[in-house]
Amino acid sequence: MLDCGMDYADVLALRSLTDAGVPWDEAAERLAAAGRERGEAAWSAGHLVTAHAAFRSAAADLLFAQMAFNHDEPRKAELYRRFTDAVASAGALADPVWEHVSLPFDHGRLFGWLVRPTGPARGTVIVFGGQSGWGAAYLRAADALSARGLAAFLVEGPGQGQSRIEGGLRLDVDVRAAYSAFVGHVLADPSLGGRVGLWGNSMGGLYAGTTAAADRRVSAVCVNGAPARPRVLGFRTFDEQAAAMLGTTDTAAVEVNFERLALRPDDRISGPVLVLHGGRDPIVTLHDQRPFLDAALGAATLRVWDDGEHTVYNHADERTAYVADWFADHLGGEGE
Repeated sequence: MLDCGMDYADVLALRSLTDAGVPWDEAAERLAAAGRERGEAAWSAGHLVTAHAAFRSAAADLLFAQMAFNHDEPRKAELYRRFTDAVASAGALADPVWEHVSLPFDHGRLFGWLVRPTGPARGTVIVFGGQSGWGAAYLRAADALSARGLAAFLVEGPGQGQSRIEGGLRLDVDVRAAYSAFVGHVLADPSLGGRVGLWGNSMGGLYAGTTAAADRRVSAVCVNGAPARPRVLGFRTFDEQAAAMLGTTDTAAVEVNFERLALRPDDRISGPVLVLHGGRDPIVTLHDQRPFLDAALGAATLRVWDDGEHTVYNHADERTAYVADWFADHLGGEGE
């Protein structure tokens, strides 16, 4: 929750409310409403920095409210729409203003948020998640990248967020081509620095690695806590989320699709590769991630936190700074 931008006070309040019997989604929704009210009051008073922060806090609360539902029932769709609205309110007060991007792909549309640095962009990093947190869930990563002169494109791919709920794109499309559409959008804009990196978190790391293998325009890729050959894990949250991304309840169909999405033995990644691993990750082993390193034609770096949880959430600030510096070094930005 902290890594995805929730205020610490709201983390404590959410725990207190749910301990008292308030359903998770209602408790998080209540906290978001309070944040939205603070933001609107600050906006009316001309305190735009405070308003921006409050809207970001409300967005984070709504991000976790929608996670109470794995499948796309109306309640989840409504909470996600309100999450997107809260992000838009925060983005309108940012400098530069965040751009809400919509791209046609296959039979639907892809969505994302483009966050530019205050000065000229020295390159752009496309950031994405896996099965539950997408797009603007990674605003703190965007902060770190922007501080180093890099633009951040926080995207929602097939089966994720707005691209799934409103854009109609599930995980049965050509996923490599979908993420390459985001790459093409970045490279078509000279103001974004002319070089693009991919930063994939959790299952998103698989999509980062496979897209980089298929698209030589990608200059650098970071894989954070992803299996090269995904599989159904046998616990409810992961398996339901995987099914929802594909739009099915058939476990066998999910397994077949995972095989289709896996890193192939002949896949090769031309640019530098960074793999992050948490030694206490209960979902992804180091063995699961080694194929990404083996696929690198150039420099391959492994960074392990021995006590790291899944995607190294428990060292979030250090992890994010490390990755942002790595991209700055490889995309032409200035490291610290």
